Amino acid sequence: MRRCAVALLGQRARRRWLHLIVGGALFMPFWMVGSVVVGALLGAGGLFTGSLAVQFGAYAVGLPLVAVAALFPLARPMSVAAARALCGVPADRYADGPAQGPAARARTAGWFTLHLGAGALVSGATLALPPFAVSVMALPFSPALRESELGRLWGLDRPWWSWAALPAGLLMLLALAAAAAGTGALLALQAPRLLGPSPADRLAAAERRAAEAESRNRLARELHDSVGHALSAVTLQAGAARRVLDGGAGADLAFVREALTAIEETTRRTVGELDWVLGLLRQAGEAGEGGAGGPGPGPGLDALESLVRGAGPRVALTVSGDLAPVPEALSREAYRIVQEGLTNAARHAGGEPVSVRLDARTEEWEISMENPLPARPPVARPNGGRGLRGIGERARLLGGTAEAGPADGVWRLVVRIPR
Repeated sequence: MRRCAVALLGQRARRRWLHLIVGGALFMPFWMVGSVVVGALLGAGGLFTGSLAVQFGAYAVGLPLVAVAALFPLARPMSVAAARALCGVPADRYADGPAQGPAARARTAGWFTLHLGAGALVSGATLALPPFAVSVMALPFSPALRESELGRLWGLDRPWWSWAALPAGLLMLLALAAAAAGTGALLALQAPRLLGPSPADRLAAAERRAAEAESRNRLARELHDSVGHALSAVTLQAGAARRVLDGGAGADLAFVREALTAIEETTRRTVGELDWVLGLLRQAGEAGEGGAGGPGPGPGLDALESLVRGAGPRVALTVSGDLAPVPEALSREAYRIVQEGLTNAARHAGGEPVSVRLDARTEEWEISMENPLPARPPVARPNGGRGLRGIGERARLLGGTAEAGPADGVWRLVVRIPR
């Protein structure tokens, strides 16, 4: 266990070191601009002059340029992608998308400057220090190195001092590794604060999750109401036709023919409704790819007679008032409410007469359905209740109310929707 923990820490330190080197590579264009500016001011001439004044002056000029570049929208997504892969911080601690608002942009600029500034220093040390440390460690074994400028710098006039170059070079390498690990840990500590979600990001994420949940709920309602109703109606009609045929030679073939016709109409209508619901599923993917257009409006009150006819001969429809000026959204939701009400009646009171009334004469739309309760109460289903819950959700979406329950041996559903 301890060996695994040490290996994990070592891997994290290496990834953070690589993250710093990436920052140093990104800093190079800014450093080159700074070198031109500082070189022109100091009269140093060449871009890659060895003067430390020019090098650190270019570094100082490049940092403000980095902060300005971080104000562009691409800075935060690019920084988050690199930090997620290499910083060793949980991915959910970061924000998604471009920074929105001055505070988020300022924090992104702070992170970008810190990453590239620290990365430039660590990258420079990574490039320069290992060759120097190896050369120092080779001093006791190389006469040419001892006679070089490095040997004179090291002070080899004292012979015993040359052997001190071995631990000194090793300490240089260890110091470099420790500095890189410490700087990487500092960046990892600051990453959630500077690249984490702002209150606006959290609000946008919550709204996005709510929209996705509402979309899933809508699809669940559509599938439940369309496919569930079709299966219930087909099961009821097929069962009734079978019982009539089981009666023998005196079977009412006209009733069987009517039941089969209802099954045919129901399945044909449901195929169209299922295609419409699948179009809603495709619409989300097309919107993510920049596509336009959806599956069009779903079935509405103009298809209500077909729905009632497919539910069987014992369903009566009464319409009061003019349905022509009904808004599309109300027409579609009213159709689904009636459809789900018929499904519930078929499941819990199969064979009982059902009356459906639509009243458009008052200030409120009213949809009411009634059917006698069977003498033998239906067996409760462990996962039941979705239908009435869906009816209530549809009514609330339109600012209305839905009430359902038994009274005087009759099951009654009343939905009222304001105009």
